Amino acid sequence: MQKNILVTGGAGYIGSHVTVRLHEEGFQPILLDNFSNANKSVLEGLKKITGKVFPCYEGDVLDEALLGKIFSTHQIQGVIHFAAKKAVGESVEKPLSYYKNNVSGLITLLEAMMSHGVAQLVFSSSCTVYGQPDELPVTEGSPKKPANSPYGNTKQIGEEIIEDTVKSGQRLQSIALRYFNPIGAHPSAAIGELPLGTPNNLVPFITQTAAGLRKELTVFGNDYHTPDGTCIRDYIHVMDLADAHVQCLKHLETLAENHHFDVINVGTGNGSTVLEAIQSFEKVTGKKLPYTLGLRRPGDVEKVYAAAEKAKEVLHWQAHLTLDDAMRDAWHWQQKISGSDKSPM
Repeated sequence: MQKNILVTGGAGYIGSHVTVRLHEEGFQPILLDNFSNANKSVLEGLKKITGKVFPCYEGDVLDEALLGKIFSTHQIQGVIHFAAKKAVGESVEKPLSYYKNNVSGLITLLEAMMSHGVAQLVFSSSCTVYGQPDELPVTEGSPKKPANSPYGNTKQIGEEIIEDTVKSGQRLQSIALRYFNPIGAHPSAAIGELPLGTPNNLVPFITQTAAGLRKELTVFGNDYHTPDGTCIRDYIHVMDLADAHVQCLKHLETLAENHHFDVINVGTGNGSTVLEAIQSFEKVTGKKLPYTLGLRRPGDVEKVYAAAEKAKEVLHWQAHLTLDDAMRDAWHWQQKISGSDKSPM
């Protein structure tokens, strides 16, 4: 019998790729998305890849009645929680919106899980919980610094809420995946990153500029203490990241104890500068990118990349795809959407 997994934010960038991998591994994904940062064309992409139409509810994770309906109708057995606002810059400008959605939404979800006896939760956390780390690479034992943004703070608070719920004796088995910088797209180019309006992440800016949808790319800050002055990030292919979520669920299934909380980094273990990412794109596509060097962006961390040993040890997972692979897949996806009426512009 297939295990029904609720994927909140299931039509989003990471959620849609996880949905594919869940299906491929024999799980039944049930999607919930309010489509505030996703396009319904994603559902067609999922159908093209899998040949399936998954149950998808349009609504908000703050909607207690809707969550109750989903849990009751589908006998949900596990949850992967992506439904959260995620733009660092926007969170600095609109903190209350981020706390309401990301923190209150998690609480509402946990209450629904408790009332329906659902114990397994994979939480979408972030390397932003580390702030600007003192030492690199970042391990799970690295101290959590004061967050550089309200977005990062909501992830810290989210982890604490889950851990406190486990400590309270509630039947909850949860892993918070602290992932670094997801990029790329499904190799079929049927789904990928589809930001609505101005992108908040680097790679959509790169691909949109290469496609002629933007005049040039702005690199935020060139005076950081890094080899070329630009920020360093650990860029992970979204398909590797999707695999990590499925491995998480499989690991939770093996646990004997009913009360469990852990945090695991999901990254490649390698840091690349923004300019190195641009150079990777230019290499795999043969396209020269016009860019300018701009001022630093509020809330940005100078450099961060993962120590990925724990994921390998606990989840039997490691990243296999390269920065070049991710750039190539991201470009194929951009070419596809630029040639259709689904263009992000």
